[in-house]
Amino acid sequence: MRHMLHAEWTKLRAGGGTVPLLLLAVVLTVAVSVGTAAAVNCPAPGCGEDDVRLSLTGVVVGQAVVAVAAALTVTGEYATGMIHTTFTAVPRRLAAFTAKAAVVSVAVLASGTLAVLAALLAGRYVLPGNGFTAENGYAPISLGDGPTLRAAVGSVLYLALIALLSFGVATAVREGATAIGIVLGLLYLFPVVGQVVNDPDLQRLLQQLAPMSAGLAVQSTVDLDHLPVGPWHGLGVLAAWTASALLTGGLLLRRRDA
Repeated sequence: MRHMLHAEWTKLRAGGGTVPLLLLAVVLTVAVSVGTAAAVNCPAPGCGEDDVRLSLTGVVVGQAVVAVAAALTVTGEYATGMIHTTFTAVPRRLAAFTAKAAVVSVAVLASGTLAVLAALLAGRYVLPGNGFTAENGYAPISLGDGPTLRAAVGSVLYLALIALLSFGVATAVREGATAIGIVLGLLYLFPVVGQVVNDPDLQRLLQQLAPMSAGLAVQSTVDLDHLPVGPWHGLGVLAAWTASALLTGGLLLRRRDA
């Protein structure tokens, strides 16, 4: 397994697309988070805003780039024919699948950690200028605060799960545009449907089942009792989507020709 991991890591670095995309995800995540923090005001005590979640808003945008990067690590090999070389060198397809998934996960965990920490740091310094002060009931954002730490760790795990979801879908369909379209549809279509549904019970159910809406509940630090799904339970919903995608991709990889 060590040799397979090394080979997959070499391919990821030499591929030319994955690393720049992950860096772009970091930049977009931080930029959108800073823009959101700069645009929101808390003029008086009890304004009801979640300062931590505001600081992590960029994850909603950065995840799309992460999904694209993860999908291309698979579909790129099918497009170039490199997948035949991979399976010739590693006849055990599930072992190759596992090694590639592990390398993608580590790369996203590293870039996601950088993005989340930078976004929270930006929020710590930008938000007080917009009224998020101790006088209005907001302490400076700090990882020493339990809910903030949970939101930070959960956001990094969220990005890794999104990457693996995309990885599994890409393995199943083997075509880049199709895989990316499916994953982005899963992420962004559910919230849109939830907004146009008039039935409050159905709307809440969609929020509980949607991979993005449920998964991002882990970022919430206030009014947790009013969330459609709890923070860790929501991340568990996303994990279930991811596990299903990986299982489907792995089974199809094993049963069909390359």
